[in-house]
Amino acid sequence: MSVQKEIAKGMLKVGAVELNPTELFTWASGIKSPIYCDTRLTISDVSVRKQIARGLAENIKKHFGETEVVAGTATAGIPHAAWVSDLLELPMVYVRSKAKEHGRGNQIEGKIQPGQKVVVVEDIISTGGSSITAVEALRAAGCEVVGVVCVYTYNLPHAEQAFEEIGVKYVSLTNFDYLVEAASETGIIEGNDIPFLQDWHSKLKAGELK
Repeated sequence: MSVQKEIAKGMLKVGAVELNPTELFTWASGIKSPIYCDTRLTISDVSVRKQIARGLAENIKKHFGETEVVAGTATAGIPHAAWVSDLLELPMVYVRSKAKEHGRGNQIEGKIQPGQKVVVVEDIISTGGSSITAVEALRAAGCEVVGVVCVYTYNLPHAEQAFEEIGVKYVSLTNFDYLVEAASETGIIEGNDIPFLQDWHSKLKAGELK
């Protein structure tokens, strides 16, 4: 079994992903979706979180081997970044969505030096907004962002374009296609649900869902 499918099955096992083709979820954007992801639930399952940490660490070693510092996005990326930095024996920081309005007014927490090569750890990439905010904050601090790794992505063209525009590569452990395949194999969805899910995903990628 591929690592991508193993991660997808782990997420499904702990309820970090719900697929319901008949009763749609409503995202914050207002989009009606048959899928709802909450990767925070993976941190409560020791075997799944270790699987994710190992996968992220391997992706960093494979794609961004020059990494000197691991940076988690606040808040969902922080625990994964902590476990990954421990596996890689590298320093860790985390990046807020904006600077604090009190104290030192930090946006980046932890010790980091200009010129250091940093990889960003994210939980989910949809449009890529929070990851790109972290990249921009790290660059403003004088760091070189070598890439972004995440647990799950919807593979949306908007995200691909956004990362291309800022010149940063991102690598995900699993994605929508593997998730649907894993859900079908484990009986979470029926085979006749797959065309609906694929059609929804195609419309989401095409920007037809509002």
